[in-house]
Amino acid sequence: MKVVIFAGGLGTRLAEETDVRPKPMIEIGGRPILWHIMKIYSSFGFDEFVVCLGYKGFFIKEYFMQYYLHSSDLTIGLKDNRVEIHDTHTESFNVTLVDTGLHTKTAGRLKRIQKYIGEEDFMLTYGDGVADINIQELLAFHQSHNKMATVTAVQPEGRFGSMEIEENGVVDHFKEKPKGDNKWINGGFFVLKPEVFKYLDNPDIDNIMWEDSPMQQLANDKQLVAYKHTGFWKPMDALRDKIELENLWQSGNAKWKTW
Repeated sequence: MKVVIFAGGLGTRLAEETDVRPKPMIEIGGRPILWHIMKIYSSFGFDEFVVCLGYKGFFIKEYFMQYYLHSSDLTIGLKDNRVEIHDTHTESFNVTLVDTGLHTKTAGRLKRIQKYIGEEDFMLTYGDGVADINIQELLAFHQSHNKMATVTAVQPEGRFGSMEIEENGVVDHFKEKPKGDNKWINGGFFVLKPEVFKYLDNPDIDNIMWEDSPMQQLANDKQLVAYKHTGFWKPMDALRDKIELENLWQSGNAKWKTW
């Protein structure tokens, strides 16, 4: 089963980093967050990836073109340009890199990689979010309901701590960064049947978000089911998120590290 990853957005809220590289190439622990996402899937046996490129997509192409060399011990004969590979520590990824346009929105990006999917179910996620999600359980859930689309639903942490205060001003309860207001949101990590592409048959599809009319129509048709994930989930939307993820990795508390 193939895994499609959206990796073409501008990442404007991380301009400190994305001025020079695409958002999925921002590093956590010395590796792009895109690599971390792929490792999550790979740890459950899913190594076939289709990456939707856009903004500065050549960075991602060059990264994977050089990955084998950068992950190997080499002897280089400068006189005759001979390269001898010794031990290698590379991954088993098979990566298809597709230029889906600079300004294409997510529905258009998905439509543009249809020919690489075939007639099998496939997975889809965003190139900027990690989780300790059990991919095999997600897949089993998807297969159990026989609908076209499964979305992983998550409850994000609040940005601020919350307090319960008694009438006399005494704080009765304090909780740092509680879960949100009991609302479930789209956390990515989709599983989709190839029939979802019929929801992308729109001449203006490049200007449509996957999260707008396609998902709304799937919901209207009772073809969208939510897999509730209550564990760790973290998108990298802003610099503070990048710093938090880096701190988790460096402290050995990277909960998304399932490998």
